Amino acid sequence: MEHIELFFKSIFVDNMVFAYFLGMCSYLAVSKKVSTAVGLGAAVIFVLAITVPLNWLLDQYLLQEGALTWLGPEYADYDLGFLSFIMFIATIATMVQLVEIIVEKFSPSLYNSLGIFLPLIAVNCAILGGSLFMQSREIETLGLALNYGIGSGIGWFLAIVAIAAIREKIRYSNVPAPLRGLGITFIITGLMAIGFMSFGGMLTGGEEEATEATKEDTVGMVITNTADVKDETSSLVIETTNDTDKN
Repeated sequence: MEHIELFFKSIFVDNMVFAYFLGMCSYLAVSKKVSTAVGLGAAVIFVLAITVPLNWLLDQYLLQEGALTWLGPEYADYDLGFLSFIMFIATIATMVQLVEIIVEKFSPSLYNSLGIFLPLIAVNCAILGGSLFMQSREIETLGLALNYGIGSGIGWFLAIVAIAAIREKIRYSNVPAPLRGLGITFIITGLMAIGFMSFGGMLTGGEEEATEATKEDTVGMVITNTADVKDETSSLVIETTNDTDKN
């Protein structure tokens, strides 16, 4: 259940584009054609699926405070957290270089259409954001890290393919001249982000119901305890009054 929740949350609720607006440079530049957007989106999925688990291993066994205990007890106090950015970016750059070699070998047309934006995946803030979010959210296992990387990549893939499909269609629409190009693209992106915000309620509805039920139980217990106290107080007053009258 935890894997399913994390997977769908990383795609719809914590979407890199619509929730955090990360990777917008490639999102806007390479979303003019669906075929090009699909190629770049697949490359982003691959890079995130590889780099997030690798960076999780680096964080767990090298960068965190006390992560070097596997080398010996004398290394327990070492904290290499200040190297997180350097190590994460180095891992990402290595994987992007691998993707670039593969795409150039098997799809030269896609390689030429992506142009400079393929190697720029190395500095795509969505890629680095996936590793940093993984670290800040303290994802517990390697499987969850892999799940989060794939889900985040799919979320970015859906975002760029969706906007590319819309941009291909609006070429034949009567868009006002001042809004043509990036203007209407920003408006559509904002509307899509608002739409994706609605998915948040789908995953938090159960928690809210449980919270409300807990609140109702607490209020019920308070009312019951208050009523018991009032009854006991009334009984004591009546007994005290009866004793006084007898005296």
